[in-house]
Amino acid sequence: MNLANINTIKNIMNTQGFAFKKALGQNFLINPGVCPKMAAAAADSETGVLEIGPGIGVLTAELSSVAKRVVSIELDNSLKPVLEQTLAGKDNIEIIFGDAMKLDLLQIINTHFCDCKKVAVCANLPYYITSPVITMLLESRLPIDNITVMVQKEAAERICAKVGSRESGAVTVAVNYYAQSEILFGVSKNSFMPPPKVDSAVIKLTVRQTPPVALDNEKFFFKFVKACFAQRRKTLVNTVSNTLHIEKQAITNALTKLNLPLTARSEQLTMQNLADVANLLNK
Repeated sequence: MNLANINTIKNIMNTQGFAFKKALGQNFLINPGVCPKMAAAAADSETGVLEIGPGIGVLTAELSSVAKRVVSIELDNSLKPVLEQTLAGKDNIEIIFGDAMKLDLLQIINTHFCDCKKVAVCANLPYYITSPVITMLLESRLPIDNITVMVQKEAAERICAKVGSRESGAVTVAVNYYAQSEILFGVSKNSFMPPPKVDSAVIKLTVRQTPPVALDNEKFFFKFVKACFAQRRKTLVNTVSNTLHIEKQAITNALTKLNLPLTARSEQLTMQNLADVANLLNK
């Protein structure tokens, strides 16, 4: 069964009485070259893969052919008969219906992947939930090796930007703290049914064993970083003072002590710079 064929998809949907749900951001892949590349990048025969949002099972089927085991979490219960049809006979796949943001993912990993050498996450995420899911996966510090996901092209460029570059933002810093990121390849909007308004890209986040910087207070650091990029056109001194209500003199003192320009914008600071400033302000 060719799940990337538009006619196959339409026949399955008609047979099962399934209709796209715009509110869930459902856009199904019809480009046969995308999912095999995603699966190969995410897993091998010793990997347990946690997939979020299998849709009609296009990526799921490819993952099952390369991974040891696949557990897919699907929010839309009406896809159950569709997935039973498209994934029939693939005995290394289990579908769990529920909200990935609310389920106990650690328990799922420990239960289903105990005999796997490593665990990966792979997903073609609805655009509206991309950042929350990636943030949740990284902040939860789950025992996963990597996260391979498809996101909006613009989001991919921001996530994978170099910290300290014009393209960087709060999400760049947050992701870089937990993982090494890279854009694997682009995906045209015409690769989907129905087609979205923008192009996409597949990114891979390889989870770090240790953070790239030492922090005195991790919670304060992320609060500080969010404040840094809240008003991008302002200097770091002004935006942090305005957002966190810290006296400008304290921020100026920190920058001076670190030999950083007082006129610097947040996007001009490296990961180490941001960590050093946050550590001084936290004290």
